[in-house]
Amino acid sequence: MAETASDKLLLASSTFMRDFLDKCGGCAVIDGGFATELERHGADLNDPLWSAKCLINSPHLVRRVHLDYLDAGANIIITASYQATIQGFEAKGFSREEGEAMLRRSVELAREAREIYYDRCTKDSSDFMRDESYWKRPILIAASVGSYGAYLADGSEYIGDYGDAVTVQTLKDFHRERVKILVDAGADLIAFETIPNKLEAKAYAELLEEEGIEIPAWFSFSCKDESNVASGESISECASIADSCRQVVAIGANCTAPRFIHGLISSITKATSKPVLVYPNSGETYIAESNQWVKSSRGAEEDFVPYIGKWRDAGASLFGGCCRTTPNTIRGIAQAIYAEKL
Repeated sequence: MAETASDKLLLASSTFMRDFLDKCGGCAVIDGGFATELERHGADLNDPLWSAKCLINSPHLVRRVHLDYLDAGANIIITASYQATIQGFEAKGFSREEGEAMLRRSVELAREAREIYYDRCTKDSSDFMRDESYWKRPILIAASVGSYGAYLADGSEYIGDYGDAVTVQTLKDFHRERVKILVDAGADLIAFETIPNKLEAKAYAELLEEEGIEIPAWFSFSCKDESNVASGESISECASIADSCRQVVAIGANCTAPRFIHGLISSITKATSKPVLVYPNSGETYIAESNQWVKSSRGAEEDFVPYIGKWRDAGASLFGGCCRTTPNTIRGIAQAIYAEKL
């Protein structure tokens, strides 16, 4: 029987991330907090568009942050499209065409940063850059798709409650065009991030199948503790939904306190044999009403780098940082992984 296009897609998806990890030496480094760095460079993100605002008025800062993370050792850089939606841009007075252009621009800026990085490395004579295994390392562009809650800009992605009126179909209709635009823009994979509930995970899985998306994706969940996503639903059940989708090549957790990561890895590895990714936040809690991050009773936990080895032993193979982490965090992760290879 002849191999169909669907069969080829299934085969490509099933080997994509493992082939990439093999090229990286078994583990890969994801970048860190994006808005944190944009603000450090002077961007004002007090806006419903959040980091996507810089796609409009400060694209040079977006490119600069990508380069900061590449310099720190990232193998995967995530586009500034987390909160970039056609609906969100239209709400700010932009046309649909302008919104689509800015979504494409988020991928273009990341691709430009990768090209600049590789070009710069070939011309750099420093001892550090003489290590070809480092600067010639594979680098992927992951197009970020933030949850419906991110678009609402009310903190819903941290509680997972969208109300009874929001259905799987509602979410598929909301995300459909954005996903297609990001794929067509030339991303290497789609990063469905900060997924707070089973409803949205199911919507993403169905959308990928319905549209026949031809690039891989990962599902990363926002979690409230070691066993449950933000909505209170089981991470194991959510991971199983992701595992059933052929385009999904990695499953994990992001924007979650570091103290919960080890338990989450254990739960996820019981639900899937696909690679597991983790990129926690600094351990602080986001308060939507005041648009602020506050320290938990344990304080900030941004120095989670010492746990990378334990998380790797538990079954994770992709590591990075989320909100309130920095290039220093990512540099520490890269160094920790590199040290283990020696």
